[in-house]
Amino acid sequence: MFDAHVHIIDPRYPLIENEGYLPDPYVIADYRKRMERFDIRGGAVVSASFQGTDQTYLTAALAALGPDWVGVTRLHLDATDDDILELDRAGVRALRFNLKRAAADITEMTLQALRAHELVGWHVELYIDGQMLASLQPVISKLPALSIDHLGMSAEGLPYLLDLVDRGARVKATGFGRVEMMDVADTLRRIHTVNPGALMFGSDLPGTRAGRPFDDADIDLICDVVGADLHAVLEDNAREFYRLPAVERAVADPAPTIPMPRTDNPTVPIPRDELPGADATTRPLPVIER
Repeated sequence: MFDAHVHIIDPRYPLIENEGYLPDPYVIADYRKRMERFDIRGGAVVSASFQGTDQTYLTAALAALGPDWVGVTRLHLDATDDDILELDRAGVRALRFNLKRAAADITEMTLQALRAHELVGWHVELYIDGQMLASLQPVISKLPALSIDHLGMSAEGLPYLLDLVDRGARVKATGFGRVEMMDVADTLRRIHTVNPGALMFGSDLPGTRAGRPFDDADIDLICDVVGADLHAVLEDNAREFYRLPAVERAVADPAPTIPMPRTDNPTVPIPRDELPGADATTRPLPVIER
């Protein structure tokens, strides 16, 4: 599995209250203990509003987690090309636009995102209520690649979300406890129908300020919806989007050939004089003259 949306909250690094809220610590050891029953082979550490534009926690987390983990960060608008290149070498692969809980100059952020994509191929991840997608169409249309967090968060924004999916946007199957007035299974099904490559699983752990955090049953729900595409949604789609090597799997034959049972009585040749019509005279074939 590839967990495309994890928050690491390490008190050794700067944290900023957001709307009076400061989360409890949630370090790598906490995450590994929570997900120990799953075969997690990589993921994306996503910067949250209470981490501002600090990069020290993120680079430390990626170094500890290993090469199959990537980072999604917020950059200070004054960040230089060298800053972006250095973060890319550390494993950062995307910019996050937090348009729900963080004030932002969307025009400057878009220009920065275009520069980062040109330099190192980063995409943009939007944390946004889906109802805002229509009003941000002029901005979104300029972004060469993007994903939307938490299924777009609202049923009202689903038509706009599906339109983006039809044009190549990815959607994180995360934060089922954050959505409002939404049938999660139906939303997953409709996104998957428009583009089977769009959905990417993420736990959204530790689920700060969510109605409820990730539950193991969320994976069962995804499985019920996407069926045979489960590997793609749980791992392959995200690995491709974050430009990581694909995972090779042995493909089992769903209907292997069953060998014929051996017999202790092999075929015995029939004597020629016992063949039907053995007494009949063999007649030569007629000669056809041309």
